[in-house]
Amino acid sequence: MSNKKIIAGGCFNSIHPGHIYFLKEAKKLGDELIVVLTNDRNNKKPYAISAKKRKKTLKYLNIADKILIGDSKDKTKIIKKVKPSVIALGYDQKLPDGLENFRYVRIKKISNYSTSLKKKKIV
Repeated sequence: MSNKKIIAGGCFNSIHPGHIYFLKEAKKLGDELIVVLTNDRNNKKPYAISAKKRKKTLKYLNIADKILIGDSKDKTKIIKKVKPSVIALGYDQKLPDGLENFRYVRIKKISNYSTSLKKKKIV
């Protein structure tokens, strides 16, 4: 019996309930959830947090089985290496070019949780 690997990715700069929902729903899709964090070089958000800190925060949530930091030059490299059974995408994520042969599932949005909405409310 093979292990059904699920990959989910993102920046996860500011964790909110929408992220937690996304990760928990992705986890339900298989046996092992692997989260790929956006590499610091590609994390262009004005409130960017280092990958090391983001990884520590995600570990604390205890949802993902493994957390990896993406390649700075090729964001598909880890996915091609891991060969997941399913790629979990958020409601606002697009499947990166070069991954068309992989199966993917889009996780629906819950409520009005988003980092950009949260930032607008703070400002």
